[in-house]
Amino acid sequence: MAEQSDVLVIFGITGDLAKVMTFGSLYRLERRGKLSCPIVGVASDSWTMDDLRTHALAAITGTGVEVDDAVFDRLMDRFSYISGDFLADDTYNRIAAAIPDAQAPAFYLEIPPSLFGRVVQHLSEAGLTRNARVIVEKPFGHDLASAKALNDELHTYIDEQQLYRIDHFLGKMPVEDILYLRFGNQMLEPIWNRRYIQCIEITMAENFGVADRGSFYDPVGCLRDVVQNHLLQVLSMVAMEPPAGVGTDIINDRKRDVFMAMPPADPGHYVRGQYDGFLDVVGVAPNSTTETYCALRLDVENWRWHGVPFFIRAGKALPERVTEVRVVFRRPPPLPIASSRAHHPSPNELVLRIDPDPGARLQLVAKAADGQGFRDIHLDMEFSDEGGDGPTPYEELLSAAMAGDKDNFADQNAVDETWRVVQPLLDNPPPVISYEQGTWGPAEANRLTKAYGGWREPWLGA
Repeated sequence: MAEQSDVLVIFGITGDLAKVMTFGSLYRLERRGKLSCPIVGVASDSWTMDDLRTHALAAITGTGVEVDDAVFDRLMDRFSYISGDFLADDTYNRIAAAIPDAQAPAFYLEIPPSLFGRVVQHLSEAGLTRNARVIVEKPFGHDLASAKALNDELHTYIDEQQLYRIDHFLGKMPVEDILYLRFGNQMLEPIWNRRYIQCIEITMAENFGVADRGSFYDPVGCLRDVVQNHLLQVLSMVAMEPPAGVGTDIINDRKRDVFMAMPPADPGHYVRGQYDGFLDVVGVAPNSTTETYCALRLDVENWRWHGVPFFIRAGKALPERVTEVRVVFRRPPPLPIASSRAHHPSPNELVLRIDPDPGARLQLVAKAADGQGFRDIHLDMEFSDEGGDGPTPYEELLSAAMAGDKDNFADQNAVDETWRVVQPLLDNPPPVISYEQGTWGPAEANRLTKAYGGWREPWLGA
């Protein structure tokens, strides 16, 4: 069993990610009795502990949590704070002095990726990386070459088993549920293949624009921001083979197998869009060709999935905020029990809604209420109604990293493979096509799915 981390050191504790995600997650872990170690916050701001405490309380309440004073006091009693330059030796000397007895420290780097290598180098030179875990945020590279270079730089000081790449999608309970639904239900596995499945659609729609994040988003775009990481990880869980045995690498190995079976993406099956008004966002270049929407087809060339297209679409300023996986089964033949043979039964569909209000929908066919034809019926279930809400993604991932559980973290091979798959789309992107805010993106995206019944309207729940 992996050793539990005995201290958590957070670089960038005064930053936006800590404000939006980290403090709230740590509070929830404390409330559930899942924290057992001291926490050291590191940042360049000249804050006192009172400043940190005030900031933490505002951050936690800002997530909608009603704070229990006793829980908050316990959490803040774990904290100490070090102000210093991330590139100065003295900062790391003071970190070492603050954790003299740590045998299994966890270092969480909530900082720009350009600093990952330098910070880990300083940690190594200060003698702090032996038996340590290093947790880093995305993006891990901006293409295949940069991802490999970053890996090589980090592996100079730590090995792959010490490195935990956070993708918060992998901490979402409904994403984890993909594996449980697939492999915990005997009725699904026999039909989870090319013989019975027509296509798979993965949608990640956001009904808001870039807002004040133009300077971040413009160099990145939709493909890098959510497809190469979040949605390809989701795809791998839909397509992977059953894990055999136990161990931290088993599931990651099966995901890697999926990526290795994927040919490089074809730019001819790729549509890029940009919503009207994006060029007016502060921080966006006046002539930017960055995509705020993308739709693409990917294939998995193995025995299970040959001939089954995986369609992905993602974008901002769309009509709804919803993320779902939709498995579309092959259409049954016409049946003589129907009054009109011109109306074939619709394909069965299984929908897993990841966000918001996680749940599952099974679309079946039954007799029409007003005649002998067919009608679609839906068996819907929201996970919160069947056992309550689980931990938030960052609760799950921080807890797993400190426990040494790597199942929900992307490994080097998988990261390299996902960049390999999308690299042709980065090298030879089609022109961006403008689309009106509040629509489902450029009409040109419809050609990708035309032969398979078109894009399905997402399931939005009640």
